[in-house]
Amino acid sequence: MEDEERIAAAVEAGTDGIAVPTALVEEPKASESVEKSLLLRIQEMSVAERIKLALRGNREARMLLIRDSNRMIRRFVLSNPRIGDEEIIAIAKNRSADDELLRIIADSREWTKNYQVRMSLTTNPKTPLVMALRFVASLNDRDIRLLAKSKNVSATVAGAAKRIILQRGPGQG
Repeated sequence: MEDEERIAAAVEAGTDGIAVPTALVEEPKASESVEKSLLLRIQEMSVAERIKLALRGNREARMLLIRDSNRMIRRFVLSNPRIGDEEIIAIAKNRSADDELLRIIADSREWTKNYQVRMSLTTNPKTPLVMALRFVASLNDRDIRLLAKSKNVSATVAGAAKRIILQRGPGQG
């Protein structure tokens, strides 16, 4: 773990000397198509190369690396300065996402300012319960009512939504 952190620090500082194909770092132009071999190229990379790619890679590389078997690489994808809200929402909605990734997203004030991120985290059954409950009250009345009736969320989250509805009263929303 310390080794990965050291590699990440070197990549951030630009002193790593790790070579990754520029096609995987730069965002593709609209006319360019994504190579089918991208997944194969990533699978052949060393851990250090994948860490650099996670921190510097384009959207396609990030979306593949977010499913990497190495937890550290998945975490480094979230540290990529070019990661956008759409990608964060997609990760937060993903029911097969690692709970550690969901916890990192939930702990980020920058990302949880976005309503869709909070809603996705609340409705994702893999989100740690404490985190999901934290966002229930910040949702709008319509979504809280849907949560209270939903069978796709934990009973605790649905119960919290029902309590909020009762507290706000029937005349509101």
